[in-house]
Amino acid sequence: MIRPLTAALWLCLLASVAQAGCNNDPAPCQTPHGTYHLERPEGAGPHKAVMVLHGFGGSGAGTLRNRGMVAVLLSRGYAVIAPDGQPRQGQTTRTGLTWDFHPDRPARRDEAAFLAEVADDAARRFDLDRGAMLLAGFSIGGSMVSYAACTRPGDFAAYAPVAGSFWRPHPTACNGPVRLLHTHGWTDLTVPLEGRRLGSGFAQGDVFAALSLWRETNGCTAMRPDSFATKGPFQIREWTTCLPGAGLAFALHPGGHTVPKGWATLALDWFEAQP
Repeated sequence: MIRPLTAALWLCLLASVAQAGCNNDPAPCQTPHGTYHLERPEGAGPHKAVMVLHGFGGSGAGTLRNRGMVAVLLSRGYAVIAPDGQPRQGQTTRTGLTWDFHPDRPARRDEAAFLAEVADDAARRFDLDRGAMLLAGFSIGGSMVSYAACTRPGDFAAYAPVAGSFWRPHPTACNGPVRLLHTHGWTDLTVPLEGRRLGSGFAQGDVFAALSLWRETNGCTAMRPDSFATKGPFQIREWTTCLPGAGLAFALHPGGHTVPKGWATLALDWFEAQP
């Protein structure tokens, strides 16, 4: 006989697993260059959407198991799109996926083009508003968001990297103004604000250098922010006197390397406030 607590845990596990897949189909959605997972809110579309990129060793299915974040996004009327990265090179015994973005490492797939391909496919198949999509990502997924925003700024309405930015060598220029919210933990030791060198010979970038590049890209008139705000655990600096169609915000929280509690609400409030 299964004890009540064990049965409840099994029900929770089954519920979390059921969320992954292609809009209630357990298999992932397929495009010519990869796969993604999707959940859509109740009601008729077209729906806005948030595409969330997983971190190192993660997966799209794993992203959708973050039920706290996903529930907030769905409750606000947003579909959640969770693409899959690629298998890690040389890791035959370890599971999980990653993203090809580093400027000094040959890419096996044009990741930014793949993300646009996923967005186009999801909008067509699931009645989503292609012009109202936010691209977000955590850790290495946040780095992927930053490079996508830099190289193909018009593919998404806005960008929201979390705990991940450029790697060294930093880009010297980006291709156009963007709306971008960068969120980072004050005590992040995995991806410190100043970056760090890794044993592989690669080095994470400096978030403050990235903010300087974004200010230049967005044509912001001053180095200092135009406004400051505190919302829950987040201390927010925002640059608004910039080129038309541009927006830049930096949100610090006291935690470490994580998607902090309250981030989904913060990101949607910021996204919806954009002109």
